[in-house]
Amino acid sequence: MRWNAPKVAWTLLATLASSGLSVADESFTLPSTTLTVPKPTSPYFRDYTNTTNQFVEGVFRTAADLEPKKIPPTKLEALTLPVVPGPALGPTESGPLPRVIASPDSIIPGIVVEKTFANPWADIPRSQLIPRAGTFLIPGKGPGTYSFLDFITNNYREKPPVFPYPPFALQTPSGFDADYRYLDKPDNTQTDPLDAIKRMHLTPDIMVTIGGQSSVRYMHEVDSRLASGVNEYSLYRNRVWVDAWYTEQFRVVSEFISALAYGNEKELLPIDKNTAAIQNLFVDVNVGTYGGNLAYVRVGRQELLFGSQRLISTADWANTRRTFEGVRGFWRSTSMDFDVFCVIPVIPDTTKQDDVDRDIKFLGAWATFRPVNQVVDVYYLGLQDDTLTGDRYVTTAPKGKRDIHTFGARYAGNEGPFLFDIEGMVQGGTAVDRNVEAHAYTLSAGYELQEHAWRPQFWLGYDYASGTGDPTLGAKDRTFNQLFAFGHYYFGYLDLVGRQNIQDCYGQVALYPHNWITVLAQYHHFRLAKSRDFLYNAAGKPTRRSATGAAGQDVGQEIDLLANIHLTPHQDVLIGYSKLFAGDFIKNTGAKVSPELLYVMYNLRW
Repeated sequence: MRWNAPKVAWTLLATLASSGLSVADESFTLPSTTLTVPKPTSPYFRDYTNTTNQFVEGVFRTAADLEPKKIPPTKLEALTLPVVPGPALGPTESGPLPRVIASPDSIIPGIVVEKTFANPWADIPRSQLIPRAGTFLIPGKGPGTYSFLDFITNNYREKPPVFPYPPFALQTPSGFDADYRYLDKPDNTQTDPLDAIKRMHLTPDIMVTIGGQSSVRYMHEVDSRLASGVNEYSLYRNRVWVDAWYTEQFRVVSEFISALAYGNEKELLPIDKNTAAIQNLFVDVNVGTYGGNLAYVRVGRQELLFGSQRLISTADWANTRRTFEGVRGFWRSTSMDFDVFCVIPVIPDTTKQDDVDRDIKFLGAWATFRPVNQVVDVYYLGLQDDTLTGDRYVTTAPKGKRDIHTFGARYAGNEGPFLFDIEGMVQGGTAVDRNVEAHAYTLSAGYELQEHAWRPQFWLGYDYASGTGDPTLGAKDRTFNQLFAFGHYYFGYLDLVGRQNIQDCYGQVALYPHNWITVLAQYHHFRLAKSRDFLYNAAGKPTRRSATGAAGQDVGQEIDLLANIHLTPHQDVLIGYSKLFAGDFIKNTGAKVSPELLYVMYNLRW
């Protein structure tokens, strides 16, 4: 921008005179006066006299704090002044001052400068982005109401509010990964009473967030666990976490969990109850900047969640959730993440403080790439289990250990209304003196009717996980190991089927009558991959088997129906019903059952 030199000169001289500034031969002399500088939109700016080079809050320098400056002659005819954003200087005791905002290396030496900077916490923490699971849903984006509270108060929004966590009752992401960074944006208009305990800047260098979750789930099971009978009970869970940062260098996270169960008529499962435990307790340490992005090392007890969650998940349907202890290194950018880890699983214990299984070591490397509307995962996972385990098929065989290596890749996303998810995994190693050669894959495609008011979304897919066709001693173990999967999400809500020795032809339909109501229906047709291998449940445990294969491969057909109602920004209700229509394999290998499940869940996040 070219300035009119004579006009600038006259304006400058007139303003100096009206402000009480005297003009010497070659200098401007500042009298004893104080400038009133309005506080900028962001409370953070850098003070160039601060030798610690830290961002400070609420510190304003004035002209009275500075020595008078001497400005050498400048030819205004050839002067082009830069326009640099910053706070306008307020009035002095003698009148207004001109707005002079420039960088520290301005071409006009000696000008007193205060330069504003963006909030240094704006990008802290760069949380792990919630990965798209399989048969993912596309939430609403247009005008409308986004909670039941919006609906009854006629709060019609032009676009969705910011969701720090998914607006759904099941919450697989970790609480400490909830993204509240929007609260520090200068233009943020979304407020909530609980904002008072989010991103609290206790000092310029310390930020603390407190959060929690409480839920209750009523369960009515018929023929659950493939055993006849009714099991009616309730599950309760409370979690509280504290997330504290010291600048971007250091982080401490602590989370408490209490998971309770009442009314069970069948024996409690290990995932149902954990009276009081530490779910997360770790530190993150900044180990450098690479490619313009920070890298961290995390040490301690921590939840893990990667990719589609077909192999690693927090398993939120479990009342206790899953966690590990160990070390993890991670690096995040806007288009790519890279993680390496070595951990051991934490085993819930209802009688004493949880402990870890030191015989099991789980390690891996995971890279995620994010093209627009898509995701690519490439990974390696290693499971070393030194527990002496018997052979599944030959009970008289010597016991042995397991050492399993998994290599996999995934490509998922959407192109306009077309949805897709492809993932493949291969495994090798040894298991109880058998060589392991196993694999699993997923092929699925979907379509969204974007112009329809309820935005129906359809998926069709096929899941395959290999099984062992020859169980004789010495033969290869070809049964895929699902590791630490979220089987409940993929193979029906009855939890009778896991990603081991299974074929699943499935379909899914999702509807949004309102942006705050999700209605979903799934259909599964399960068949064993190999008739002489076991049926494995959602935890990967063998349940039923036909040793000769005479019972066939048809496990049955399952339907799953659910509706999630997003009541308020903090509350959801989930209602669901599931039923298995048993196939020949179920009918011919034990009690002739047709399991079903009715459940209602209320979830509160704060």
